[in-house]
Amino acid sequence: MWTSLARFILKYKFFHLAIILLATVLMGFIARKVAMSYEFTNAIPTNNEKYKAYQDFKNMFGEDGTMMAIGFQSKNMFEKAFLKDMYVWVEDIKKIEGVENILSIPTAIHIKKKDTAGKQFLVSMPVFDIQDNTIKDSDIIAFQHLPFYKNLLYNTDNQSVLTAIYINKEILKSDKRVNVIKQITDRSDAFAAQQKLDIHYSGLPLIRTLFSESVKSEMRLILLLSLALTAVILLLFFRSWMAMLVSLFVVLVGVVWALGLIVLFGYKITLLSALIAPLIVVIGVPNCIYFLNKYHTQYNLLQNKNEALIAMIERMGIVTLFTNLTAAIGFGVFYFTKSQILKEFGLVSGVAILVVFLLSLFLLPILFSLLKVPKARHVRYLENEPLSKLLMRVETWVLQHRKAIYLFWSVLMLLSIWGVSLLKKDTHIVDDLPKENKIYSDLKFFEKNFNGVMPLEILIDTKRKQGAVSLSMLQKMDEMTESLKSFSSISKPLSIIEAVKFARQAFYDGDSASYGVPNSFDISFMLPYLRGNTHSSSQFSSIAKSFTDSTKQFARISMGVADIGSKRLPLLLDSIQKQANEIFDTSRYTIKYTGTSVVFLEGSKFIISSLKDSLLLALLMITVCMLFLFHSWRIVLLAIITNVIPLVITGGIMGFVGIAIKPSTVLVFSIALGIAIDVTIRFLVNYKQDLVSYHFDIEKTVKATIKETGISIIYTSLVLSIGFIVFIVSQFDGTKALGYLTALTLIMSMITNLTLLPALLIWFDRQGK
Repeated sequence: MWTSLARFILKYKFFHLAIILLATVLMGFIARKVAMSYEFTNAIPTNNEKYKAYQDFKNMFGEDGTMMAIGFQSKNMFEKAFLKDMYVWVEDIKKIEGVENILSIPTAIHIKKKDTAGKQFLVSMPVFDIQDNTIKDSDIIAFQHLPFYKNLLYNTDNQSVLTAIYINKEILKSDKRVNVIKQITDRSDAFAAQQKLDIHYSGLPLIRTLFSESVKSEMRLILLLSLALTAVILLLFFRSWMAMLVSLFVVLVGVVWALGLIVLFGYKITLLSALIAPLIVVIGVPNCIYFLNKYHTQYNLLQNKNEALIAMIERMGIVTLFTNLTAAIGFGVFYFTKSQILKEFGLVSGVAILVVFLLSLFLLPILFSLLKVPKARHVRYLENEPLSKLLMRVETWVLQHRKAIYLFWSVLMLLSIWGVSLLKKDTHIVDDLPKENKIYSDLKFFEKNFNGVMPLEILIDTKRKQGAVSLSMLQKMDEMTESLKSFSSISKPLSIIEAVKFARQAFYDGDSASYGVPNSFDISFMLPYLRGNTHSSSQFSSIAKSFTDSTKQFARISMGVADIGSKRLPLLLDSIQKQANEIFDTSRYTIKYTGTSVVFLEGSKFIISSLKDSLLLALLMITVCMLFLFHSWRIVLLAIITNVIPLVITGGIMGFVGIAIKPSTVLVFSIALGIAIDVTIRFLVNYKQDLVSYHFDIEKTVKATIKETGISIIYTSLVLSIGFIVFIVSQFDGTKALGYLTALTLIMSMITNLTLLPALLIWFDRQGK
């Protein structure tokens, strides 16, 4: 079969080359449409209860992650000159297309009574009546007597100021968000420079945008570095510019196809799918090394270019097919999870790896058939003296010191299992950012001064219309919001009760002592307003609509929460639930906790559990493939043992050095298994092919296999490891960890395949003639 395929490829080479080039040009045109994703909640499956609760909340109240926070510290926060300049800055921000609303000190409102035609209405008015570019002292005093804004827009304890900017949700779903965020930060930076302030930015719109833009730039950087490093390695390995250029051409074509596939499947670039392009380079180059190594070996034997190319496909076709198939399985199993972000990554990467195999299978023999025959210097690497001496030592250890090899790996495994038991699971929204990153440090500013800005929502179902504005409900909500203030990880809660307190203060002519829950005496004349029978222009009416649904059955309590992680957030919610149960009768009220923070961290936990299942599925599918290839359960068992050991060692190291289990790090195991098993297949196929030549003498066959495959195994393992090491240039700790942990696993796999696997074959394998 493979011989016939080889002759078919070479006989119609110009036809095949034209088809591939035309298809690649088409995919390149499609790949130009690739776009960034700005979603944070697509990791959680749509049938998850917390996802459903979040969607119900959005349908009722709209998006919760549209607020961008800007903060700073200033001793002059209540000086007239500073407030005037701040007012100019805020008004300038308002002019930016996409900015829907701003909550800030100079634009703060207060509510007053107004008599019209014998009726009383609540009307909203600016606190600061800025006319003729002046601010009155009385306005500053009036603002300071509005408890609603204390610890919401300012914190006198540490002289901190917060400005909340709300951005249009449709803008946030498009790439226009980048320009909006840039305009906001540019104008804010100018204001900060004028006032000599250290300004801080946070909120989901900013974090999502900066994350996505960083992913976009890093994808290009890592791709270029991967290409540059692999080019150098290929040149050093083959000592041939043409071999290097042809190999790079093949993997670049693979990258174009991978990006085109993202668009064809209707996906966008995420933090995960951004890794696909450099991964294709890393995985595609070993294909080239395997094929070219066999081509040069066969040319040395046959001294005929065409026959050597046919032998290359004949001998390496099945090997490369299965090595790429196992790699595709390692990635592709993510498609079978219920997480959308993993499904996208798994499908595109799995298909792209198989496409790269086909491109290698067709393009390499076609292009080298059009080039000159290899020169002596191009095949000199086949007799690498230092590596040959190293492999001779490996042979000696395998043949004469097998017990020492078994003991060494056994002890290492026991230590690693201990390390694995120390692994911790914890995920944060800005988990992958280093501590010195401005996004991280700015987020900590808001957590320190305002207790956090990540959206957290409490949804209360009163199970009856108008129940959310009844006096008993208002009193319970007041008790609930007061209890929430005891948690240091939660910012000032906002709800209908704050609006009601604000209104009560207005009824008593702005007296700050009247900022409180209405009692049975004053509720009689306030009740119509609470039920929405207010003037349409009333600010109170719009506030009420923000915190209750149209039927007044549901009420929400909105707050910011610190990025405390997936381990502490459930504990925090449990503590809140205990207090809620003491306040609300669970038979009459239903309370749910939602918001982007809850959904994001739930998605991260789901990814971790999904990746465990994916690893087991990948192991099962790879086992089936190897049984089909080798028809020997003994060999398959040895192969699995050889490749599981490096995974356990990596897990042990993570446990000992304190690298937590999170989506980016747990991804290592499935990817590394899919790639590392390639080396095992390469070794075992050669071993099976040589058994006949050595009359089924296992020791002689193992010795010959080490000699024949050792150099290419070392080179390909180094290429793969260096390709992943490139990921350490990323500013995201998760991407860095994926790089160096996968590289470590591949190096360990190379060592086990050259020492433990041959030792186990001599001891355990039994071959019938």
